[in-house]
Amino acid sequence: MDQNIFFREATMRICGSLDLQKAMQNTLEFISSYIPADALNIGLIDPEPGVARSVVHISPDDWPESRSTVSMPQNIVSKFTREWESKPGFRILNDISLEEPAVQELIRAFWPEDVSLLRTDLALESRRMGLLLLVAEGKNRYTKEHARIMSSLNKPFSVALANALQYEEAIQLKNMLEDYNRDLRSELSGLSADNRIVGAEFGLRQVMRMVRQVAPLESPVLLQGETGTGKEIFANALHAASLRSDGPFIKVNCGGLPESLVDSELFGHEKGAFTGAISRNRGRFERADKGTIFLDEIGELPLNIQAKLLRVLQQNEIERVGGSRTIPVDVRIISATHRNLEQMVQKGEFREDLWFRLNVFPIMIPPLRQRPQDLPALLDHLISRKCREMKITREIRIPSGTIDRLKKRAWPGNVRELQNLVERTLIQAHADNPDSAVLNLDLAVSGQKSIETNLETSGNTQVLTFEEAAARHIKKALEVARGKITGPGGAAEILGLNPSTLRGKMRKLNISP
Repeated sequence: MDQNIFFREATMRICGSLDLQKAMQNTLEFISSYIPADALNIGLIDPEPGVARSVVHISPDDWPESRSTVSMPQNIVSKFTREWESKPGFRILNDISLEEPAVQELIRAFWPEDVSLLRTDLALESRRMGLLLLVAEGKNRYTKEHARIMSSLNKPFSVALANALQYEEAIQLKNMLEDYNRDLRSELSGLSADNRIVGAEFGLRQVMRMVRQVAPLESPVLLQGETGTGKEIFANALHAASLRSDGPFIKVNCGGLPESLVDSELFGHEKGAFTGAISRNRGRFERADKGTIFLDEIGELPLNIQAKLLRVLQQNEIERVGGSRTIPVDVRIISATHRNLEQMVQKGEFREDLWFRLNVFPIMIPPLRQRPQDLPALLDHLISRKCREMKITREIRIPSGTIDRLKKRAWPGNVRELQNLVERTLIQAHADNPDSAVLNLDLAVSGQKSIETNLETSGNTQVLTFEEAAARHIKKALEVARGKITGPGGAAEILGLNPSTLRGKMRKLNISP
Protein backbone atom coordinates (compact mmCIF):
# COMPACT_ATOMS: atom_id res chain seq x y z
CA MET A 1 0.00 0.00 0.00
CA ASP A 2 1.35 3.42 -1.00
CA GLN A 3 0.86 5.54 2.13
CA ASN A 4 0.50 8.82 0.19
CA ILE A 5 -2.11 7.42 -2.18
CA PHE A 6 -4.03 5.89 0.74
CA PHE A 7 -3.96 9.20 2.65
CA ARG A 8 -5.13 11.20 -0.38
CA GLU A 9 -7.94 8.80 -1.32
CA ALA A 10 -9.13 8.46 2.28
CA THR A 11 -9.09 12.26 2.83
CA MET A 12 -11.13 12.86 -0.34
CA ARG A 13 -13.84 10.58 1.05
CA ILE A 14 -13.65 11.85 4.63
CA CYS A 15 -14.10 15.48 3.59
CA GLY A 16 -16.22 14.78 0.53
CA SER A 17 -19.60 15.85 1.96
CA LEU A 18 -21.11 18.06 4.68
CA ASP A 19 -23.43 15.14 5.31
CA LEU A 20 -21.11 13.35 7.74
CA GLN A 21 -23.12 10.12 7.61
CA LYS A 22 -22.72 9.92 3.82
CA ALA A 23 -19.02 10.85 3.96
CA MET A 24 -18.29 8.20 6.60
CA GLN A 25 -20.19 5.54 4.66
CA ASN A 26 -17.92 6.16 1.65
CA THR A 27 -14.86 6.25 3.91
CA LEU A 28 -15.71 2.94 5.59
CA GLU A 29 -16.11 1.21 2.22
CA PHE A 30 -12.65 2.44 1.21
CA ILE A 31 -10.82 1.76 4.49
CA SER A 32 -12.23 -1.76 4.84
CA SER A 33 -10.12 -2.78 1.84
CA TYR A 34 -6.97 -2.11 3.89
CA ILE A 35 -8.00 -2.43 7.55
CA PRO A 36 -10.51 -4.79 9.23
CA ALA A 37 -13.63 -2.66 9.52
CA ASP A 38 -17.26 -3.81 9.62
CA ALA A 39 -18.58 -0.73 11.39
CA LEU A 40 -17.65 2.87 12.17
CA ASN A 41 -18.70 5.29 14.86
CA ILE A 42 -17.87 8.92 15.58
CA GLY A 43 -18.91 10.00 19.04
CA LEU A 44 -18.79 12.96 21.40
CA ILE A 45 -18.38 12.65 25.14
CA ASP A 46 -19.54 15.38 27.52
CA PRO A 47 -17.89 14.80 30.91
CA GLU A 48 -20.08 17.27 32.81
CA PRO A 49 -23.39 15.36 32.57
CA GLY A 50 -21.52 12.13 31.79
CA VAL A 51 -23.15 11.40 28.42
CA ALA A 52 -21.77 9.74 25.27
CA ARG A 53 -23.50 10.80 22.06
CA SER A 54 -23.24 9.13 18.67
CA VAL A 55 -22.78 11.63 15.80
CA VAL A 56 -22.35 8.93 13.14
CA HIS A 57 -23.06 5.24 13.50
CA ILE A 58 -22.65 2.79 10.61
CA SER A 59 -22.98 -0.94 11.18
CA PRO A 60 -24.29 -4.07 9.42
CA ASP A 61 -28.08 -4.43 9.31
CA ASP A 62 -28.02 -7.63 11.35
CA TRP A 63 -26.13 -6.01 14.25
CA PRO A 64 -28.15 -4.70 17.23
CA GLU A 65 -29.54 -1.18 16.82
CA SER A 66 -27.43 1.37 18.66
CA ARG A 67 -28.68 4.06 21.04
CA SER A 68 -27.84 7.64 20.10
CA THR A 69 -27.03 8.68 23.69
CA VAL A 70 -25.80 6.68 26.67
CA SER A 71 -25.17 7.77 30.27
CA MET A 72 -21.69 6.88 31.52
CA PRO A 73 -20.74 5.76 35.05
CA GLN A 74 -18.70 8.27 37.03
CA ASN A 75 -15.57 6.09 37.04
CA ILE A 76 -15.62 5.91 33.22
CA VAL A 77 -16.07 9.69 33.03
CA SER A 78 -13.01 10.11 35.26
CA LYS A 79 -11.07 7.66 33.10
CA PHE A 80 -11.85 9.63 29.93
CA THR A 81 -11.01 12.91 31.67
CA ARG A 82 -7.56 11.62 32.64
CA GLU A 83 -6.92 10.40 29.11
CA TRP A 84 -8.00 13.74 27.64
CA GLU A 85 -5.31 15.49 29.66
CA SER A 86 -2.68 13.64 27.64
CA LYS A 87 -2.16 14.12 23.91
CA PRO A 88 -4.55 12.38 21.48
CA GLY A 89 -3.65 8.80 20.69
CA PHE A 90 -5.19 5.43 20.01
CA ARG A 91 -6.25 2.32 21.88
CA ILE A 92 -6.84 -1.27 20.74
CA LEU A 93 -9.54 -3.40 22.43
CA ASN A 94 -9.27 -6.87 20.93
CA ASP A 95 -11.20 -8.66 23.68
CA ILE A 96 -14.02 -6.80 25.42
CA SER A 97 -14.34 -9.45 28.14
CA LEU A 98 -10.95 -8.38 29.52
CA GLU A 99 -12.15 -4.81 30.20
CA GLU A 100 -13.56 -3.66 33.52
CA PRO A 101 -17.35 -4.21 33.92
CA ALA A 102 -18.31 -0.55 33.47
CA VAL A 103 -16.38 -0.37 30.17
CA GLN A 104 -17.98 -3.62 29.00
CA GLU A 105 -21.44 -2.22 29.75
CA LEU A 106 -20.71 0.98 27.82
CA ILE A 107 -19.38 -0.93 24.78
CA ARG A 108 -22.34 -3.32 24.73
CA ALA A 109 -24.67 -0.34 24.50
CA PHE A 110 -23.31 0.19 20.99
CA TRP A 111 -21.80 -3.12 19.78
CA PRO A 112 -22.30 -6.91 19.76
CA GLU A 113 -20.48 -9.22 22.18
CA ASP A 114 -17.54 -10.57 20.15
CA VAL A 115 -15.93 -7.61 18.38
CA SER A 116 -12.57 -5.85 18.27
CA LEU A 117 -12.34 -2.07 18.53
CA LEU A 118 -9.74 0.42 17.36
CA ARG A 119 -10.24 3.81 19.00
CA THR A 120 -8.62 6.93 17.56
CA ASP A 121 -8.89 10.25 19.42
CA LEU A 122 -9.93 13.23 17.30
CA ALA A 123 -8.41 16.62 18.04
CA LEU A 124 -7.92 19.83 16.08
CA GLU A 125 -5.51 22.59 17.10
CA SER A 126 -5.05 20.98 20.54
CA ARG A 127 -8.81 20.96 21.11
CA ARG A 128 -10.32 17.54 21.59
CA MET A 129 -13.21 16.94 19.19
CA GLY A 130 -14.36 13.41 20.00
CA LEU A 131 -13.37 9.88 19.11
CA LEU A 132 -13.48 7.56 16.12
CA LEU A 133 -14.13 3.84 16.47
CA LEU A 134 -13.49 1.17 13.87
CA VAL A 135 -15.17 -2.11 14.76
CA ALA A 136 -14.46 -5.55 13.30
CA GLU A 137 -16.35 -8.75 14.01
CA GLY A 138 -14.34 -11.26 16.08
CA LYS A 139 -11.50 -10.98 18.58
CA ASN A 140 -7.85 -9.93 18.03
CA ARG A 141 -8.53 -8.25 14.70
CA TYR A 142 -6.38 -5.11 15.17
CA THR A 143 -2.61 -4.53 15.31
CA LYS A 144 -0.38 -1.56 16.06
CA GLU A 145 0.16 -1.13 12.30
CA HIS A 146 -3.59 -0.64 11.85
CA ALA A 147 -3.53 1.93 14.64
CA ARG A 148 -0.61 3.78 13.01
CA ILE A 149 -2.45 3.97 9.69
CA MET A 150 -5.60 5.34 11.35
CA SER A 151 -3.61 7.84 13.42
CA SER A 152 -2.36 9.39 10.18
CA LEU A 153 -5.98 10.27 9.35
CA ASN A 154 -6.57 12.04 12.65
CA LYS A 155 -6.57 15.55 11.17
CA PRO A 156 -8.91 14.86 8.18
CA PHE A 157 -11.40 13.11 10.47
CA SER A 158 -11.18 15.99 12.99
CA VAL A 159 -11.71 18.62 10.26
CA ALA A 160 -14.71 16.71 8.91
CA LEU A 161 -16.25 16.42 12.39
CA ALA A 162 -15.65 20.12 13.15
CA ASN A 163 -17.23 21.18 9.84
CA ALA A 164 -20.22 18.88 10.34
CA LEU A 165 -20.83 20.21 13.87
CA GLN A 166 -20.60 23.81 12.67
CA TYR A 167 -22.95 23.04 9.79
CA GLU A 168 -25.42 21.41 12.22
CA GLU A 169 -25.20 24.48 14.46
CA ALA A 170 -25.82 26.80 11.50
CA ILE A 171 -28.92 24.82 10.53
CA GLN A 172 -30.19 24.98 14.12
CA LEU A 173 -29.60 28.75 14.26
CA LYS A 174 -31.40 29.14 10.92
CA ASN A 175 -34.38 27.18 12.25
CA MET A 176 -34.36 29.21 15.46
CA LEU A 177 -34.32 32.46 13.47
CA GLU A 178 -37.26 31.30 11.38
CA ASP A 179 -39.14 30.35 14.55
CA TYR A 180 -38.41 33.70 16.19
CA ASN A 181 -39.46 35.61 13.06
CA ARG A 182 -42.72 33.68 12.93
CA ASP A 183 -43.33 34.28 16.64
CA LEU A 184 -42.45 37.97 16.26
CA ARG A 185 -44.95 38.38 13.42
CA SER A 186 -47.56 36.70 15.60
CA GLU A 187 -46.72 38.99 18.52
CA LEU A 188 -46.88 42.10 16.32
CA SER A 189 -50.24 40.94 15.03
CA GLY A 190 -51.42 40.52 18.61
CA LEU A 191 -50.16 43.98 19.56
CA SER A 192 -51.95 45.57 16.64
CA ALA A 193 -55.18 44.04 17.93
CA ASP A 194 -54.90 46.16 21.12
CA ASN A 195 -54.94 43.69 23.99
CA ARG A 196 -55.69 46.31 26.63
CA ILE A 197 -57.53 44.96 29.68
CA VAL A 198 -60.75 46.97 29.95
CA GLY A 199 -62.28 46.86 33.43
CA ALA A 200 -58.99 46.51 35.31
CA GLU A 201 -60.11 49.16 37.81
CA PHE A 202 -63.70 47.91 38.15
CA GLY A 203 -65.05 44.39 37.54
CA LEU A 204 -61.56 42.90 37.06
CA ARG A 205 -59.85 44.68 39.95
CA GLN A 206 -59.41 41.49 42.02
CA VAL A 207 -58.13 39.55 38.99
CA MET A 208 -55.53 42.23 38.21
CA ARG A 209 -54.39 42.22 41.85
CA MET A 210 -53.69 38.49 41.56
CA VAL A 211 -51.91 39.01 38.22
CA ARG A 212 -49.58 41.57 39.80
CA GLN A 213 -48.88 39.21 42.72
CA VAL A 214 -47.80 36.21 40.65
CA ALA A 215 -46.37 37.80 37.49
CA PRO A 216 -42.78 38.34 38.81
CA LEU A 217 -42.57 34.73 40.08
CA GLU A 218 -41.85 31.43 38.28
CA SER A 219 -44.95 29.64 39.57
CA PRO A 220 -47.33 28.03 37.05
CA VAL A 221 -50.61 29.91 36.63
CA LEU A 222 -53.98 28.40 35.71
CA LEU A 223 -56.47 30.83 34.16
CA GLN A 224 -60.06 29.64 34.52
CA GLY A 225 -63.21 31.10 33.05
CA GLU A 226 -65.88 30.70 30.44
CA THR A 227 -65.12 30.88 26.73
CA GLY A 228 -64.73 34.47 25.54
CA THR A 229 -63.67 36.03 28.86
CA GLY A 230 -60.23 37.01 27.52
CA LYS A 231 -57.91 34.44 29.09
CA GLU A 232 -55.27 34.98 26.40
CA ILE A 233 -55.13 38.70 27.19
CA PHE A 234 -54.41 37.93 30.85
CA ALA A 235 -51.72 35.46 29.81
CA ASN A 236 -50.14 38.28 27.78
CA ALA A 237 -50.29 40.54 30.81
CA LEU A 238 -48.63 37.91 33.03
CA HIS A 239 -45.77 37.47 30.57
CA ALA A 240 -45.30 41.22 30.04
CA ALA A 241 -45.05 41.83 33.81
CA SER A 242 -42.70 38.88 34.42
CA LEU A 243 -38.91 38.68 34.53
CA ARG A 244 -39.16 36.70 31.26
CA SER A 245 -40.74 39.57 29.32
CA ASP A 246 -37.67 39.82 27.05
CA GLY A 247 -38.00 36.13 26.14
CA PRO A 248 -40.45 34.52 23.72
CA PHE A 249 -44.16 34.19 24.45
CA ILE A 250 -45.50 31.11 22.66
CA LYS A 251 -49.26 30.53 22.46
CA VAL A 252 -50.76 27.07 21.88
CA ASN A 253 -54.45 26.31 21.44
CA CYS A 254 -54.50 22.70 22.64
CA GLY A 255 -58.07 22.19 21.45
CA GLY A 256 -57.18 23.27 17.92
CA LEU A 257 -54.32 20.79 17.42
CA PRO A 258 -55.09 17.52 15.58
CA GLU A 259 -54.65 14.66 18.06
CA SER A 260 -52.12 12.93 15.80
CA LEU A 261 -49.88 16.03 15.74
CA VAL A 262 -50.13 17.27 19.34
CA ASP A 263 -46.94 15.45 20.39
CA SER A 264 -44.92 16.79 17.46
CA GLU A 265 -46.27 20.35 17.78
CA LEU A 266 -45.50 20.63 21.48
CA PHE A 267 -42.25 18.68 21.75
CA GLY A 268 -40.90 18.63 18.16
CA HIS A 269 -39.75 15.68 16.07
CA GLU A 270 -36.61 14.29 14.50
CA LYS A 271 -36.13 13.86 10.78
CA GLY A 272 -37.80 10.63 9.64
CA ALA A 273 -39.75 10.20 12.89
CA PHE A 274 -42.92 9.61 10.86
CA THR A 275 -44.19 9.88 7.30
CA GLY A 276 -43.77 13.47 6.16
CA ALA A 277 -41.11 14.38 8.75
CA ILE A 278 -38.58 15.49 6.14
CA SER A 279 -36.56 17.60 8.57
CA ARG A 280 -36.02 18.11 12.28
CA ASN A 281 -38.67 20.31 13.88
CA ARG A 282 -38.34 22.28 17.10
CA GLY A 283 -41.56 22.10 19.11
CA ARG A 284 -43.33 24.90 20.92
CA PHE A 285 -41.55 24.17 24.22
CA GLU A 286 -38.11 24.51 22.62
CA ARG A 287 -39.18 27.75 20.96
CA ALA A 288 -40.41 29.06 24.32
CA ASP A 289 -37.04 28.44 26.02
CA LYS A 290 -36.15 31.29 28.44
CA GLY A 291 -39.69 32.60 28.01
CA THR A 292 -43.33 31.68 28.61
CA ILE A 293 -45.64 29.15 26.97
CA PHE A 294 -49.41 29.65 27.12
CA LEU A 295 -51.40 26.41 26.86
CA ASP A 296 -54.97 27.43 26.11
CA GLU A 297 -57.78 24.86 26.49
CA ILE A 298 -55.40 22.53 28.35
CA GLY A 299 -58.29 20.26 29.27
CA GLU A 300 -58.38 19.06 25.66
CA LEU A 301 -54.91 17.44 25.86
CA PRO A 302 -54.87 13.61 25.50
CA LEU A 303 -53.74 11.65 28.57
CA ASN A 304 -50.45 10.52 26.96
CA ILE A 305 -49.49 14.15 26.27
CA GLN A 306 -50.47 15.09 29.82
CA ALA A 307 -47.81 12.62 31.04
CA LYS A 308 -45.16 14.35 28.91
CA LEU A 309 -46.27 17.76 30.14
CA LEU A 310 -45.90 16.53 33.72
CA ARG A 311 -42.31 15.59 32.91
CA VAL A 312 -41.63 19.15 31.73
CA LEU A 313 -43.01 20.55 34.98
CA GLN A 314 -41.06 18.08 37.14
CA GLN A 315 -37.73 17.79 35.32
CA ASN A 316 -37.62 20.77 32.92
CA GLU A 317 -36.83 18.56 29.94
CA ILE A 318 -38.51 17.21 26.81
CA GLU A 319 -37.86 14.51 24.24
CA ARG A 320 -38.64 14.99 20.56
CA VAL A 321 -40.78 12.45 18.70
CA GLY A 322 -38.39 9.91 17.22
CA GLY A 323 -35.53 11.14 19.42
CA SER A 324 -33.67 9.33 22.15
CA ARG A 325 -32.02 12.17 24.04
CA THR A 326 -33.57 14.60 26.48
CA ILE A 327 -33.46 18.34 25.81
CA PRO A 328 -33.45 20.76 28.76
CA VAL A 329 -35.93 23.64 28.57
CA ASP A 330 -36.35 26.70 30.76
CA VAL A 331 -40.02 27.60 30.38
CA ARG A 332 -42.75 29.11 32.53
CA ILE A 333 -46.14 27.52 31.93
CA ILE A 334 -49.39 29.47 31.92
CA SER A 335 -52.44 27.33 31.19
CA ALA A 336 -56.09 28.12 30.66
CA THR A 337 -59.36 26.25 30.45
CA HIS A 338 -63.11 26.79 30.47
CA ARG A 339 -63.66 23.24 31.76
CA ASN A 340 -63.79 22.01 35.36
CA LEU A 341 -60.48 20.15 35.63
CA GLU A 342 -61.28 18.90 39.13
CA GLN A 343 -64.33 17.07 37.80
CA MET A 344 -62.28 15.75 34.89
CA VAL A 345 -59.77 14.33 37.42
CA GLN A 346 -62.58 12.50 39.22
CA LYS A 347 -63.76 11.03 35.90
CA GLY A 348 -60.23 9.93 34.95
CA GLU A 349 -60.08 12.37 32.01
CA PHE A 350 -57.26 14.48 33.48
CA ARG A 351 -54.20 13.39 35.46
CA GLU A 352 -54.45 14.24 39.15
CA ASP A 353 -50.69 14.80 39.53
CA LEU A 354 -50.70 17.22 36.57
CA TRP A 355 -53.72 19.02 38.01
CA PHE A 356 -51.87 19.63 41.29
CA ARG A 357 -48.82 20.90 39.38
CA LEU A 358 -50.83 23.34 37.26
CA ASN A 359 -53.18 24.52 39.99
CA VAL A 360 -50.46 26.25 42.03
CA PHE A 361 -51.99 29.71 41.50
CA PRO A 362 -55.47 29.59 39.91
CA ILE A 363 -57.06 32.81 38.69
CA MET A 364 -60.80 32.79 37.96
CA ILE A 365 -61.85 35.36 35.35
CA PRO A 366 -65.49 36.37 35.93
CA PRO A 367 -67.97 36.20 33.03
CA LEU A 368 -69.28 39.41 31.52
CA ARG A 369 -72.72 39.03 33.17
CA GLN A 370 -71.05 39.24 36.60
CA ARG A 371 -69.35 42.56 35.85
CA PRO A 372 -71.98 44.75 34.16
CA GLN A 373 -70.17 47.86 35.40
CA ASP A 374 -67.53 47.20 32.71
CA LEU A 375 -70.00 47.26 29.79
CA PRO A 376 -69.84 51.03 29.02
CA ALA A 377 -66.02 51.04 28.83
CA LEU A 378 -65.95 47.76 26.90
CA LEU A 379 -68.49 48.97 24.37
CA ASP A 380 -66.60 52.24 23.83
CA HIS A 381 -63.31 50.34 23.44
CA LEU A 382 -64.72 47.80 20.96
CA ILE A 383 -66.48 50.42 18.83
CA SER A 384 -63.28 52.53 18.64
CA ARG A 385 -61.15 49.52 17.73
CA LYS A 386 -63.51 48.18 15.08
CA CYS A 387 -63.91 51.66 13.56
CA ARG A 388 -60.12 51.88 13.17
CA GLU A 389 -60.00 48.44 11.56
CA MET A 390 -62.85 49.27 9.16
CA LYS A 391 -61.50 52.76 8.36
CA ILE A 392 -64.65 54.45 9.71
CA THR A 393 -63.64 58.04 10.54
CA ARG A 394 -66.96 59.52 11.66
CA GLU A 395 -67.82 59.59 15.37
CA ILE A 396 -70.16 56.79 16.38
CA ARG A 397 -72.65 57.06 19.23
CA ILE A 398 -75.24 54.68 20.63
CA PRO A 399 -78.85 55.53 21.53
CA SER A 400 -79.86 56.08 25.16
CA GLY A 401 -81.04 52.97 26.96
CA THR A 402 -78.63 50.70 25.06
CA ILE A 403 -76.36 50.13 28.06
CA ASP A 404 -79.33 49.20 30.26
CA ARG A 405 -80.44 46.61 27.69
CA LEU A 406 -76.89 45.24 27.46
CA LYS A 407 -76.74 44.79 31.24
CA LYS A 408 -79.87 42.62 31.17
CA ARG A 409 -78.37 40.21 28.65
CA ALA A 410 -76.84 36.88 29.82
CA TRP A 411 -73.87 37.06 27.40
CA PRO A 412 -73.11 33.33 27.06
CA GLY A 413 -70.26 34.22 24.70
CA ASN A 414 -68.93 36.93 27.08
CA VAL A 415 -66.63 39.64 25.65
CA ARG A 416 -66.20 37.76 22.37
CA GLU A 417 -69.98 37.78 21.88
CA LEU A 418 -70.11 41.53 22.55
CA GLN A 419 -67.24 42.06 20.12
CA ASN A 420 -69.00 40.06 17.41
CA LEU A 421 -72.21 42.02 18.00
CA VAL A 422 -70.39 45.35 17.59
CA GLU A 423 -68.57 44.24 14.43
CA ARG A 424 -71.71 42.75 12.84
CA THR A 425 -73.75 45.89 13.58
CA LEU A 426 -71.04 48.19 12.23
CA ILE A 427 -70.83 46.17 9.00
CA GLN A 428 -74.58 46.30 8.50
CA ALA A 429 -74.88 49.99 9.45
CA HIS A 430 -71.98 51.01 7.21
CA ALA A 431 -73.48 49.13 4.26
CA ASP A 432 -77.03 50.47 4.74
CA ASN A 433 -76.22 54.06 5.73
CA PRO A 434 -72.51 55.01 5.49
CA ASP A 435 -73.12 58.52 6.88
CA SER A 436 -75.10 57.55 9.98
CA ALA A 437 -73.49 58.40 13.31
CA VAL A 438 -75.93 56.37 15.38
CA LEU A 439 -75.26 52.70 16.03
CA ASN A 440 -78.33 50.67 16.97
CA LEU A 441 -77.09 47.39 18.42
CA ASP A 442 -79.47 44.60 17.40
CA LEU A 443 -79.52 42.30 20.42
CA ALA A 444 -81.97 39.91 18.78
CA VAL A 445 -79.34 38.12 16.72
CA SER A 446 -81.28 36.21 14.08
CA GLY A 447 -79.11 33.09 14.15
CA GLN A 448 -79.13 32.75 17.92
CA LYS A 449 -82.81 33.56 18.17
CA SER A 450 -83.75 30.89 15.68
CA ILE A 451 -81.70 28.28 17.55
CA GLU A 452 -83.19 29.21 20.92
CA THR A 453 -86.72 29.28 19.51
CA ASN A 454 -86.21 25.92 17.83
CA LEU A 455 -85.03 24.31 21.07
CA GLU A 456 -87.76 25.90 23.18
CA THR A 457 -90.64 25.03 20.82
CA SER A 458 -89.47 21.59 19.74
CA GLY A 459 -92.12 20.02 21.97
CA ASN A 460 -89.70 17.32 23.07
CA THR A 461 -90.01 16.89 26.85
CA GLN A 462 -87.15 14.39 27.07
CA VAL A 463 -84.20 15.70 29.07
CA LEU A 464 -81.00 15.44 27.02
CA THR A 465 -77.52 14.83 28.36
CA PHE A 466 -75.19 17.81 28.23
CA GLU A 467 -73.25 16.37 25.28
CA GLU A 468 -76.47 15.56 23.37
CA ALA A 469 -77.77 19.09 23.91
CA ALA A 470 -74.41 20.60 22.93
CA ALA A 471 -74.25 18.46 19.79
CA ARG A 472 -77.77 19.47 18.78
CA HIS A 473 -76.97 23.12 19.44
CA ILE A 474 -73.81 23.01 17.31
CA LYS A 475 -75.57 21.15 14.47
CA LYS A 476 -78.31 23.77 14.40
CA ALA A 477 -75.73 26.56 14.29
CA LEU A 478 -73.99 24.83 11.38
CA GLU A 479 -77.34 24.51 9.63
CA VAL A 480 -78.07 28.22 10.09
CA ALA A 481 -74.54 29.08 8.87
CA ARG A 482 -74.92 26.65 5.93
CA GLY A 483 -71.89 24.68 7.06
CA LYS A 484 -69.64 27.73 7.43
CA ILE A 485 -67.52 27.68 10.61
CA THR A 486 -65.34 30.81 10.52
CA GLY A 487 -65.91 34.39 9.45
CA PRO A 488 -68.99 36.65 9.64
CA GLY A 489 -72.16 34.62 9.91
CA GLY A 490 -70.21 31.43 10.63
CA ALA A 491 -71.20 28.89 13.28
CA ALA A 492 -68.35 30.01 15.57
CA GLU A 493 -69.62 33.60 15.51
CA ILE A 494 -73.23 32.50 16.06
CA LEU A 495 -72.22 30.44 19.09
CA GLY A 496 -69.77 33.03 20.42
CA LEU A 497 -66.87 30.55 20.26
CA ASN A 498 -63.34 30.68 18.95
CA PRO A 499 -63.27 28.69 15.65
CA SER A 500 -60.51 26.40 16.99
CA THR A 501 -62.53 25.73 20.14
CA LEU A 502 -65.60 24.92 18.06
CA ARG A 503 -63.63 22.52 15.87
CA GLY A 504 -62.27 20.80 19.00
CA LYS A 505 -65.81 20.36 20.36
CA MET A 506 -67.00 19.06 16.99
CA ARG A 507 -64.25 16.45 16.95
CA LYS A 508 -65.10 15.39 20.49
CA LEU A 509 -68.81 15.08 19.66
CA ASN A 510 -68.14 13.42 16.26
CA ILE A 511 -69.82 16.22 14.31
CA SER A 512 -68.81 16.56 10.66
CA PRO A 513 -68.66 20.10 9.20
